[in-house]
Amino acid sequence: MPADRLLPTTEAEDLVALAREIAREELAPIAGEYEEAGRFPREQFRLLGKSGLLGLPYSQRWGGGEVPYEVYLQVLEEIAAAWMSVGVGLSVHTMSCFALAHHGTDAQRDRWLPAMLEGGLLGAYALSEPHAGSDAAALSTRARREGDVYVVNGTKAWTTHGGEADFYTTMVRTGETADGSRGISCLLVGADTPGLSAAPPERKMGMTASTTAQMIFSDARVDADRLIGHEGEGLRIALSALSSGRLGIAACAVGLAQAALDEAVAYARQRSQFGRRIIDFQGVEFLLADMAAAVDSARATYLDAARRRDRGLPFRRQASVAKLVTTDAAMKVTTDAVQVLGGAGYTRDFPAERYMREAKVPQIFEGTNQIQRLVIARELKRS
Repeated sequence: MPADRLLPTTEAEDLVALAREIAREELAPIAGEYEEAGRFPREQFRLLGKSGLLGLPYSQRWGGGEVPYEVYLQVLEEIAAAWMSVGVGLSVHTMSCFALAHHGTDAQRDRWLPAMLEGGLLGAYALSEPHAGSDAAALSTRARREGDVYVVNGTKAWTTHGGEADFYTTMVRTGETADGSRGISCLLVGADTPGLSAAPPERKMGMTASTTAQMIFSDARVDADRLIGHEGEGLRIALSALSSGRLGIAACAVGLAQAALDEAVAYARQRSQFGRRIIDFQGVEFLLADMAAAVDSARATYLDAARRRDRGLPFRRQASVAKLVTTDAAMKVTTDAVQVLGGAGYTRDFPAERYMREAKVPQIFEGTNQIQRLVIARELKRS
């Protein structure tokens, strides 16, 4: 059943209704087939762009929707409930646009942002490296300035849309290693950049339609006018994007949990044992009630953080709380959904097992849940 939402305006209600319709009619019917085949949903991203859903939180001046984050995240949740790979892809694309939208010059935004927000260009976010995951400041991909270009060498890891994206928002080291975070800068790298290539996609537990790959820079020559912000500002840009991106992952996790809950309720209503529907057994109905409470609570957590962001209030701690709470809830709810379905839930004849596999990675990417606890603890110490 659709989530019961309190949206701020009729326009927001219409937008969420549009997302729900696209999710129901265009995404959900083919999600299982694409996941089984590991097929990247490029046409579906184009559809989201044509429908005005790829640039929702950004300025209308450059083709965005200029909607509150509270509304954007609920659109994202609807998409993820139908197809997690597309929901996460939309979140990653939004985060990939963040650096240019918030830190680029007007000339840079005029040149590239409209195509990003209107569906012509699909983005990826290249921060992590094989030896720099949770410790992002340890990244070693180096960009050396030579006249009007940067020559980039290094490897980026776990890049969502790696090999499929049209641009890569990439954090590189322009200063000395001893400079630490002060030596990191942000480059907007086109997919057609000479010297840039993708490794074979990772073989993942879930979200197999969402390509994840290492990106290899081998004397890649990037025009210097693709530097976003100033040299040395890269990590600050990256971390500010991550706080917003974590809310995107939180919304996706809630969408996934909602889908698992809906699947479990539908099955329990029609499955009979001992002459009764299993939903009428207290053991099952209490389990479903706990799942519903977890979904509703998780949704409230990310919406609280989003509303703080919309009001210009600090939300870093709340974003980490939301990411932690929602992704742990998704893992629990999807696991319980398999339990409600019993043996059927363990088969690929039902989507419950796919939901359970897909629920694991949100606890890991965009900062592991252990990192979220570290962020929360540090914020508590500061306060």
